Amino acid sequence: MIEFDKAIVRKPCKAMLEGISTGMFSDESPVYEQAVVQHAAYTKTLEELGLKVLVLDKLEEYPDSCFVEDPAVVMKECAIITNSPRKSRNGEKIEILPAIQTFFQANQIFHITEPGTMEGGDVMLVGKHYFVGLSERTNEEGARQFNEIVAKYGYTTSTVKVTEGLHLKDFAIYLENNNMLVSPNMNEVPEFQEFNRFIVPAEELYAINSLYINGTVMVPAGHPKTQAHIESLGYPVKVINTDEFKKIDGSLTCLSLRW
Repeated sequence: MIEFDKAIVRKPCKAMLEGISTGMFSDESPVYEQAVVQHAAYTKTLEELGLKVLVLDKLEEYPDSCFVEDPAVVMKECAIITNSPRKSRNGEKIEILPAIQTFFQANQIFHITEPGTMEGGDVMLVGKHYFVGLSERTNEEGARQFNEIVAKYGYTTSTVKVTEGLHLKDFAIYLENNNMLVSPNMNEVPEFQEFNRFIVPAEELYAINSLYINGTVMVPAGHPKTQAHIESLGYPVKVINTDEFKKIDGSLTCLSLRW
């Protein structure tokens, strides 16, 4: 099972009120002051679970920049700077690079380049295999480049069509120990049939994006059915309020880079 000891987060900026949203989870605007409080609690929880967390300053020019999982994919062997097709997000890859360079040597840092596109929310690790979601943000060429990079380190990859919402990990999450949380659509994916899958109820869809950290699962507040299922599997749970980030499609995994 994967063990984490490092993480990168970025403080939310006031411009997050203009962040990209599908409106899937809420039609309200975030309350910035509450988002700051929730982000601090999230960061503290990562630290309590044994991670040394690098906290980056907010970036007002990039409304979604607190979602640091999207501009990079990190693993112990290397880091991959992604390439968002959204103009309002693409510059985040430049801003995340100095933080990545504090942990990785130049020969350990790779880049997804045009015509390839990718965001980290479409990348899900299971053991030494990456499932890569093909979505509006990640294309076949991006997935091909990603595979070429990670294969150097003994990883394999396969692609999964994202037919709903923004990213793969909004609708399928691996919790280690062969357990997975899925939407009804993702429950039908052939590659996921080998896993112990829990179909999250429609009213708790946001809770699919729970986060496994070193034996504990962080679960978004207000989703009792999903929380109860995770606890029934034997995981300790930490309930985290991310309601303000939910309003702009933000969730637990996308708020940090972990390795």
